[in-house]
Amino acid sequence: MKLTWTSAPLPMREPFRISRSVTTTRDAFTVTLHHTPRSAERAAARRPDSDPDDAVGDHGADGSGHGEVVTSARQGLGPARIDALLRRVARWADARPDLATLLARLPELADGPGAPLADAPGVLAAVDAAAHDLWGRDTGQPVHALLGEPAFRPTPTAYTIGITSPAAAATRARRLAERGFTVLKVKAGSPNPADDLARLAAVHRAAPGARVLLDPNGAWSPDQAVRLLDRMAEFAVEAVEQPVAPGTLDRLAWVAARSPVPVVADEDARTAADIPRLAGVVHGVNLKLAECGGIAAAVRCAELASAHGLDVMFGCLAASSLGLAPAVHLAARARWIDLDGHLLIARDPWTGIGGEDGVLRLSGAPGLGVRRRAEAP
Repeated sequence: MKLTWTSAPLPMREPFRISRSVTTTRDAFTVTLHHTPRSAERAAARRPDSDPDDAVGDHGADGSGHGEVVTSARQGLGPARIDALLRRVARWADARPDLATLLARLPELADGPGAPLADAPGVLAAVDAAAHDLWGRDTGQPVHALLGEPAFRPTPTAYTIGITSPAAAATRARRLAERGFTVLKVKAGSPNPADDLARLAAVHRAAPGARVLLDPNGAWSPDQAVRLLDRMAEFAVEAVEQPVAPGTLDRLAWVAARSPVPVVADEDARTAADIPRLAGVVHGVNLKLAECGGIAAAVRCAELASAHGLDVMFGCLAASSLGLAPAVHLAARARWIDLDGHLLIARDPWTGIGGEDGVLRLSGAPGLGVRRRAEAP
């Protein structure tokens, strides 16, 4: 198998402020997994209706699948490091004779001896996405069908309103409601908690019918969290993500036991190993494929969460439709969906997952079902 990649900037529509940072742009790496002549022959041999003269097949006419990784300060993934890691993965992929072998052995990139992606789950997720995209293209099936979900139902997604003035938040909420959004996520964690209350109240007045998710990104103390949540519950808050700093599960449990709304672990729920520790601590977990390692890892995490009585949210980083698509295919496994990263960037170079009216819709095409915007009909 052959791995190649390109990169390009993804500027945000506007500076995106949360409690710990402001984002104005990310760099996106498009990762492409190609069949070699040998692997294409093996893929064709597995298709009962394949044409021996067309080793790639109609659905994967270019014999390739795509994924995306974006720069991330939290993962220490700048452009230079992503490029260096992809070079190592490309050498690893060269030694895999076919897609089935590559998919089966992907975990060793993060777990094996000297694993190059042990601390870079975003890169692993991109390679995993490209492999699933190619698998779907080879077999003529969308990824959700490959994972046991034959039909995809249109799914509402939240749209995130960053830390801004109450007036600006109200204007944004009103416009989003007019476009069709029924779920809004409001960032919190301002230096003055009164600002968070004012912002949330303004959003609720502007879009009274919207369900609200709240996310202070771990900025509150336990006492502060309980006091604020008691007051905020009246504003249709459906859940709060990571109210206190990660790595303090005793404090998170204390808040969750006293919160009037469900508490969802975010920064504390990054891998499958984290899930059992959160059982009995919180009500749910927010899974980001770029942090847990991709589609296969997210499926394991969601299954573990369900087994431990935890609800699931799927979240994301700001990325293109290509970067968001893998999680969209898993939407049926979650109670809450916050997959708006492609809506937060100035120009999405890919298309195929919808969301502009608050509802995610897949194209039905094989694989991830996305196309470069210039290729879209």
